[in-house]
Amino acid sequence: MIGCLRFLVCFVFCLLATSAWAQQFPGGGFPGSQGGGALQPGSFPGTQTGGGRPGGSGAGVGLDDSTKVIYGPKTARFFLESDVFNNRKQLYITDTALVGTHQYEYTRRNQNLYTDLGNLGTPMRPVFYQTPTQIGQQQGYYVFSPYAFNTETVRYYDTKSPFTDMYLALGARNQNILNFDFTQNIKQRLNAGFNVQRFTSEKQFGVGSARTATERLLAQNWGLLLHVNYRTEDDRYTLLAHFNHMNHSLPDQGGSVPTARPDGTLLAFDYDGQAKLVGTLGWERRSDVHIYQQYVPAQGFQFFHRLDYQRHVNNYKDDNLAANQAFTRGFYPKALYDSTRIQQDVFWHSIDNTFGIKGIYTRGKSSYNYRLYYRPRYFSQSSEYNQGSRSIITKTSSTQSTTQVVSQLGEYSNSKLENYVGGWLGYYFPDSLTRLTAEAEYLLGGGYRLQGLLESKAFTAGFTSLQAAPTLISQRFNSDVYQWTNNFGLRRTQHAYGQFSVRYKGVTVSPGADFWLLGNYIYFDEKGLPQQNKGEFSMFRTGLGLSVKTARFLASTQAYYTPLNSGDGVLRVPKLFLNARVQYDFIYAKVLHIQTGIDVHYKSSYFADAYMPVTQQYYLQNVEEVEGAVLADVFANMRVNRVRFFLKLSHANQGLFGPGYYVSPGFPQIQRGLCFGVDWLLFD
Repeated sequence: MIGCLRFLVCFVFCLLATSAWAQQFPGGGFPGSQGGGALQPGSFPGTQTGGGRPGGSGAGVGLDDSTKVIYGPKTARFFLESDVFNNRKQLYITDTALVGTHQYEYTRRNQNLYTDLGNLGTPMRPVFYQTPTQIGQQQGYYVFSPYAFNTETVRYYDTKSPFTDMYLALGARNQNILNFDFTQNIKQRLNAGFNVQRFTSEKQFGVGSARTATERLLAQNWGLLLHVNYRTEDDRYTLLAHFNHMNHSLPDQGGSVPTARPDGTLLAFDYDGQAKLVGTLGWERRSDVHIYQQYVPAQGFQFFHRLDYQRHVNNYKDDNLAANQAFTRGFYPKALYDSTRIQQDVFWHSIDNTFGIKGIYTRGKSSYNYRLYYRPRYFSQSSEYNQGSRSIITKTSSTQSTTQVVSQLGEYSNSKLENYVGGWLGYYFPDSLTRLTAEAEYLLGGGYRLQGLLESKAFTAGFTSLQAAPTLISQRFNSDVYQWTNNFGLRRTQHAYGQFSVRYKGVTVSPGADFWLLGNYIYFDEKGLPQQNKGEFSMFRTGLGLSVKTARFLASTQAYYTPLNSGDGVLRVPKLFLNARVQYDFIYAKVLHIQTGIDVHYKSSYFADAYMPVTQQYYLQNVEEVEGAVLADVFANMRVNRVRFFLKLSHANQGLFGPGYYVSPGFPQIQRGLCFGVDWLLFD
């Protein structure tokens, strides 16, 4: 009965509402490689990645009574590398709209299409299958990628004055996010800037006797982005470059153990339960360099070069292994070497170069775009894991000696040079709103990607066919508790998708669908071991976006329904997925713009994957169904001049149908909490 009531409440909201963030066909993941990429920290909630809202509400360049220049959003414009690369460079106006300002959480700002372990900074995974964009070998470590700056959404600015964006969010239950973004034109055609990110969160369960903030600390993240762009006076040469660093740490808790009642039974749900793991630490550090440059010797002909250098380090340790195993009755598999602790370190380096020619040719009102390229990519990965320890006795004198305990480490490594060739063709129709593109990439020795896409104002349709290499972690992994060596075949994906939009006055309806045919799918089974599903299975997902908008009112919803998933035994997705929003805008005292409303999210219950911190992988489980509950956030976004701020009561409906719910096995959705944030834009 309660489950029916939950569904009814969510369904009513969704009939009444939709969201501007609802138009998500095709796909449904972050830009970038499989498993993640992220909304660029600094593209703050409410901004539209890839384009600001034209005009916004800020003033452009003007003159006051003393002829002093007034700077605003129209003088702090930015562009994206993808536009330069595809010869459609355009400048976007810095967004000052209120829409989505309250969505500070990484799951919410990405339309709940990713899920985590219920708290800020915890490992994230896509809710639905993501078609790979890289066909070569990848590490397979992706759960912290959404918290890093994303190369594909880095903004390169062209400003008439120094531009600063200061953002602070004080979230529910001591979630804190701070961003500081600054950029300035050093010369007319040379701009440089930086973006600093810092966020932390605190444990919601398993706190025990912790009294200080340090003892209660959960996730910590530092991010740094340095970017520069330059062009010559004749625009023949263009340079875009950035340095991207992330330092993310998390003491993994393994999930909660509900408190026992006096009769010995366990509470079905408990925010005060103990943590399964104590004394652990997961840690990921990234340092990436990206350079794009192009030279135009003649009209319709261009040389381009793209360089990506990556250095990543992944660590995991459990210094309390024996006690954790005894308390959980075997959270990990049985130790192979050392029963006292786990130490796992993985080091990754890669250099990825792309050399090519491209250009655009215009005939009448139509345009043709092309590019051809060669891409050599070299990577190396080395891993170390503890195999116990040994004592070294050093004699300091004839009568004295010292004993030093040294860890014994196992090591293995892998390196390879990959060579790719590819091409891309585009046709832009005379209406300037419709374009047809096709792309092909081939990895010498195995693997390919073919893509076609037709885009217009009213509809989008596309198809992707690819064969991608298995991830390195699925092929080989050695640790104190896990050990495997596999020879998996290429993963196969066929993905067809489409969406069209119908608008009538203030009503917009956007139906769409995705169809996947997956072969040689790789997953991690109930024991946390990688397996390859031989053969093929299919998945079909439909979607519907609906919005009703007036001058001050917006009701919107996005629904996904998956009626077919023949691979449910290895790939679990919720059958029903809903986002909804109702909001109302008004002005108070002529200066305070207020947008107030409610966000609702719902996933039907399903056996979602559990998380294994040693391998940083989600794996199958058949014990605990999660979600199946409504999540409601009540918010008020406000703006005075160029300062935006918000108030939000997150998980406002907690206790309406029960004390809470689990978003991942053993991990509860964060409790109700009051949130506050401010985003201050300075244009001079």
